[in-house]
Amino acid sequence: MSGMENEDNSHLPFETSQFYSERKNTMSIIIRLENENDYQEVENLTREAFWDLYHPGCSEHLIVHNIRKGSSFIPELDFVALLDDKIVGNIIYSKSTVVDKDNHEHVVITFGPLSVLPSFQKQGIGSALIAHTKKIAQTMGYKAIIIFGNPTYYHRFGFENAESFEISTAEGVNFEAFMALELHKGGLQGITGRFYADPVFDVNQEELESFEKKFPYKEKHVTDTQFK
Repeated sequence: MSGMENEDNSHLPFETSQFYSERKNTMSIIIRLENENDYQEVENLTREAFWDLYHPGCSEHLIVHNIRKGSSFIPELDFVALLDDKIVGNIIYSKSTVVDKDNHEHVVITFGPLSVLPSFQKQGIGSALIAHTKKIAQTMGYKAIIIFGNPTYYHRFGFENAESFEISTAEGVNFEAFMALELHKGGLQGITGRFYADPVFDVNQEELESFEKKFPYKEKHVTDTQFK
């Protein structure tokens, strides 16, 4: 997925910014909150988006399913993107924490999976979902977003190596793909330590195999670009 500039909807109040239309070239994107009627379609598009990407098959559709059931889920930041009434993208957020040296927990947020159907990727849909939800997260008073992802893609949104904020992974390490973004200037001031995402991201293989049976069969493949 690649980025695009999107219209500034910061003049919209929070209540009305949950649904808006954005036009880029000849493409008109509708972004709205996900609802329960979308769940199966969103899980299927997530499966399509991540299938064979990082390893044979994928687990991201199960992660989406489980995030919605957990206490860390932020429904106000769960959005779908539509083109011609077809759901082509989704972004979902959960609460996470940074635990400092005194064992104090500081709430931050994490998005992901961020999914766009393969046939609609590289058209700016993912970028539009990020930009839209970032503004709402700011309105809601969250301090920062921390993610794992492709630095080349996410730097354009202002993400930087979390090491710049003295935040490491739960294992105490840092690398370029572990990034943070302050939602307000100084949002991470005084917040240092180790980052802990919701345990929902730790996928149980047996649960995944059972969940996968709910979907049409897809053959798994090994590719050179997958994690080793």
